[in-house]
Amino acid sequence: MLQNNWLALLITFLLALGWLRLMDYVAKRGWISNRLSRKIIHMGTGPLYVMCWSLFRNTPEARYLAALVPGAITFQFLLVGLGVIKDEAAVQAMSRTGNPREILRGPLFYGIVFVILTIIYWLDTPIGIVALMMLSGGDGLADIIGRRYGSQKLPWNKNKTWLGSLSLFVGGWMFAMAMLVFYVILYTFPGPATLYLLPITVIATASMLVESFPLRDYDNITMTLAAVITGCWVL
Repeated sequence: MLQNNWLALLITFLLALGWLRLMDYVAKRGWISNRLSRKIIHMGTGPLYVMCWSLFRNTPEARYLAALVPGAITFQFLLVGLGVIKDEAAVQAMSRTGNPREILRGPLFYGIVFVILTIIYWLDTPIGIVALMMLSGGDGLADIIGRRYGSQKLPWNKNKTWLGSLSLFVGGWMFAMAMLVFYVILYTFPGPATLYLLPITVIATASMLVESFPLRDYDNITMTLAAVITGCWVL
């Protein structure tokens, strides 16, 4: 924990922006595909950002200062998607086809969810952190593993596979547990960490089921909402 929340904000912003720019550069160079870079951004930004919450002093304004980071980046996404800002590297990293308008869907919703859950839940309860980890680790891993290795399609959604759904469960569960262990060690949340095994399993199951619905581009919202609602029940 730092004594100055403005310094914590600066560090958080530099780390998040540095990660985004690194992935932008890698995608633009063609070292990885646009889709893979998009999901790596998806999986890496969330945990990095949430771990930085530990840098802030738990004062009333801390959550709002922290929320400025995804807020500023999301606003940039909006400007790039609308064509106000030309950022070819960002478009290549975050869109499926190279069309900047795609950023106005999944990536934009992703950022908005982070802002909202930061402000509402912060470090008052694990609910927000667990939901964000389901979105980061679960949804990101589901697309990478399911698209590359999945073959058996879900009966109710031919765009998704059984392996992808299982990957979402495993990825979300692992990311959420890792983050809660981190904050239990810091005495932010009560321990032991084993207390959270069953609740996170229930949340991961609900998230997996909702994410499997045929709601393309909106699953960032619906899956996270499912995690939050379930979290309010079991945490």
